[in-house]
Amino acid sequence: MTALKYSRQRESIKHYLMTTDKHPTADQVYMHVKQEFPNISLGTVYRNLNLLTDIGEAVKISTPDGGDRFDGRLEPHNHFLCTKCGRLLDLELDMKSIEEVNRLAAENFDGRITSSSTLFYGECSDCIKKS
Repeated sequence: MTALKYSRQRESIKHYLMTTDKHPTADQVYMHVKQEFPNISLGTVYRNLNLLTDIGEAVKISTPDGGDRFDGRLEPHNHFLCTKCGRLLDLELDMKSIEEVNRLAAENFDGRITSSSTLFYGECSDCIKKS
């Protein structure tokens, strides 16, 4: 594989993902990075987000509404999607719990499970307080 050419735009996208806990969509990343690079195109943002996920420097989280969200936090963790407001939050589970889920899944699978990602659904505390 050839070395990846350095890109200030890609670096800005990666930095934004690493410094936010908002799990932005590609459009949200575009609006943020556009402040620094006014001439950047949405297509460039999409290509760089896909490249970052392909090389393991970002995580793509597919949601049921079809909108992908992106995360710069690379260590294994799960997510919670609020079905009322659409917020996507990190869900902290200890690694022992995640390893147990992987072990249980592996017992019923003819193959090798090396990792997992679970998306939990419900209402966030802010939405519950508003009800």
